[in-house]
Amino acid sequence: MRLVGKIALITGSGSGIGKSSALMFAREGAVVVVNDVDAAKGEETVREIIDASGEAIFIQADVTNAHEVQSMVERIIAQFGRIDVLFNNAGISGIGALHEIEPEQWDRIMSINIKGVYLPSKFVIPHMMEQRSGSVINMSSCIAEIGLARRASYAATKGAVLSLTKSMQVDYASYGIRVNALLPGTILTPFVESYVKSAYDDPEAAIASLKSRQLSGDLGRPDDVAQAAVYLASDESKFMMGSPLYIDGGATFGKNA
Repeated sequence: MRLVGKIALITGSGSGIGKSSALMFAREGAVVVVNDVDAAKGEETVREIIDASGEAIFIQADVTNAHEVQSMVERIIAQFGRIDVLFNNAGISGIGALHEIEPEQWDRIMSINIKGVYLPSKFVIPHMMEQRSGSVINMSSCIAEIGLARRASYAATKGAVLSLTKSMQVDYASYGIRVNALLPGTILTPFVESYVKSAYDDPEAAIASLKSRQLSGDLGRPDDVAQAAVYLASDESKFMMGSPLYIDGGATFGKNA
C-alpha cells in the first residue's frame, strides 16, 4: 500500500498502460481519478477498481482542450482538496517517414502527445506548488533515445516530452514537486495488437520482429510500465528528479549479436 492517502490523476486510463496503472495505483491505496475521452472505457476502469474494493471516479475530458482540462482539475480540487500525482499518460502512435506524413496527421499527434502533457500540467502544478509537494510522471518512450524506421512524428513528440520533463523539474524543484519520465519499449497493449493484425499480412512474424528489437526477446506488458509508474508516484522515488526511467527490455542500450 505505497500510495495510501494520495490523490492521483491518470490521463488516458481507459485502456492499455493507463488502465493497468489506474488499477495498480488503486491497489496501492491511491484514490484514482480516471480520465479518458472514451467514457465507456473510462467508466469500465472505474468499475473494475471499485469491484476490487478500490476508490476511483471518472472524468471525461479531452487533454488537448484547455477548458475541459481546467474544469476537470477544478472538479478534483473541489472534491478532494489536492492532487498528489499527475500521470500524463494519454497519447497516440504515429506511423510513417517524415515525407509520408500529412500535415493534419502531424498536427494531431503533436497536439495529443505534447499539448496533452502541457495542459494537465499547467492546471495541476499550481495546486502542487501551493501544497508544496507532488509527483508528475510524463509518458515518453525509448524512441526518444534511438532511431526507429517510420516513426518520425512519434519520435519527435516523445523526445519533446523528455526534454520538457527536465525543464519542468528545474522550474518546480523548489516547490517540492518531482517530475520524471517513463521510457517504455514496445509494450503489448490492445492498440499494438490491433495495429499488428491490421497492418501486417503475417501478424505473428511482425510480433517476432518487434520482440527481436529488445534484448529480453519479448514484449513488455502494461503492468511492467504500471509498476514503474507506481514507483515514481510513491515516496520511494523521492530522490529521483528530472530522470528518464527505462522499461524497454534492453532496446535502448543493448544490441543483439
